[in-house]
Amino acid sequence: MLAARTRRHQTDPVRFRVEHEFPGPPVAVAEVLCDSAFHVALDLPDLSRPEVVEDDAIGSARLLRLRYEFVGHLDPIARRLLAGRRLTWIQELRLDVVTGSGRLTFAAESEADRLHGSAEVTLAPLHDTGTRRLISGEFFVRVPVVGSTAERRIVPGLVRRMDVEAEALRAALTRPG
Repeated sequence: MLAARTRRHQTDPVRFRVEHEFPGPPVAVAEVLCDSAFHVALDLPDLSRPEVVEDDAIGSARLLRLRYEFVGHLDPIARRLLAGRRLTWIQELRLDVVTGSGRLTFAAESEADRLHGSAEVTLAPLHDTGTRRLISGEFFVRVPVVGSTAERRIVPGLVRRMDVEAEALRAALTRPG
């Protein structure tokens, strides 16, 4: 009975998918995506600049874990749910710079089981010198009654921030030196 009741209060995920094209080979794109200096200098809408929690490389595997704080406008329902607390989350990118495949995860720092998402990341060669990045994933807000509405409101901002990151990544790849 408890399992049925728990399932009833969980929402289905909101799925998202974004594609971006970049000048340069997948390895070059991966190196910038996994560069903590790139991220700490990047201004994303509604977010603080991140704090680097972990930046590691073992062979071709990269791990970049960042802590963000939401600094944009929160609707009244979200403010009530937070009860005066800051909205911070950990974003983790695990990427193999040789194969161009990896995983992006993000979760609220407090109550990660209630606000989280994950996506597969693929960097594929495009034509002779370009790269296509595909990010395909799902996002969950596990809050009874308002969860599905919150998911639908949050995902467009998430996608917009990925688009802003892509523009900055293109600029970094074309910058001399």
